[in-house]
Amino acid sequence: MIQENIHKIQQTLPANVLLLAVSKTKPESDIMQAYEIGCRDFGENKVQEMVGKYEHLPKDIRWHLIGHLQTNKVKYIASFVSLIHSVDSLNLLETIDKEAKKHNRVIPCLLQFHIATEETKFGLSLDEAETIVASPEFKNLKNIEIRGVMGMASFTDNTEQVRKEFQHLKSIFDTLRTKYFPVDSFKEISMGMSEDYQIAVEEGSTIVRIGSSIFGARQYAV
Repeated sequence: MIQENIHKIQQTLPANVLLLAVSKTKPESDIMQAYEIGCRDFGENKVQEMVGKYEHLPKDIRWHLIGHLQTNKVKYIASFVSLIHSVDSLNLLETIDKEAKKHNRVIPCLLQFHIATEETKFGLSLDEAETIVASPEFKNLKNIEIRGVMGMASFTDNTEQVRKEFQHLKSIFDTLRTKYFPVDSFKEISMGMSEDYQIAVEEGSTIVRIGSSIFGARQYAV
């Protein structure tokens, strides 16, 4: 079913949109089923789980950290992480930069924005992001590269609200690109999950983060 699900979703995506298989809480055998039909990009939200899977699975997998990242955990993934989607502070960027330097790497990052109505979601406002990227401290960071933005829409059946929130993230992306990142590498808009990815794609998403529609409902420990 996993392989069938991936094929179905891929048929609905334009060529320029990356399908990120969200494998958090899922066993390595499930990841290998997706890997066997060419899937190479997997998303995890817990550092410890990502590290364990990285150690056991093929080394050409591109691991994306999509969950909230604490500064004291960066060192565990700095040698291999492909893209950090959830950067929400200058302090975190400085830590990523420091740890990337130890591995002689430049780590790609996305700035996470709070676009939903729920207070529980992490993320920056546009003003906060502009304060960060205009600061002298940010300009001194040589081992990170900002590739774009990430956001999560409200968990609601109101598709118009979801659409407006995705449009808001796209407008933030456009503002940052025009004012601060007029470069080809600033190109990613990570938005859209299993229940709303088609709206996200219509509004400009370049990375959709799909978990349950590929792997089935998540099993959480009680």
